[in-house]
Amino acid sequence: MITVRHHVIPDSDLSWRFSRSSGPGGQHVNTTDTRVQLSFDLAGSAAFPDRLKERLLARLGGEVVVVASEQRSQLRNRRAAEERLARILEEAMRPPQAARVPTKPSKGSQQRRINHKKRRSEIKRLRGRPDD
Repeated sequence: MITVRHHVIPDSDLSWRFSRSSGPGGQHVNTTDTRVQLSFDLAGSAAFPDRLKERLLARLGGEVVVVASEQRSQLRNRRAAEERLARILEEAMRPPQAARVPTKPSKGSQQRRINHKKRRSEIKRLRGRPDD
């Protein structure tokens, strides 16, 4: 069971697969299934309300798959996969950013820009050789 914000994803919506990891562990890696693959069928889940589910489906698609193989322990990789899935869902839940409203530069900022350009131009003009 994974909780994302206040939404609970039941274990029945999660699918686990285990395999041998290529990560750290020496000979231990060759004998135990420490790599974890966690699949979450977002389209078939009832853990989220319809509006939120539509947003998640648009951003993540129908199924979310997370793989963890950093740790030597299957249990720690399971926890890492659960945390990663929760983080992905949390990020996808955020509402879209408000669109930027284009604005024009103010009269004062335009005037300051022109004055600065004139000052720079005068400084560069005075760097030249004096006319005889």
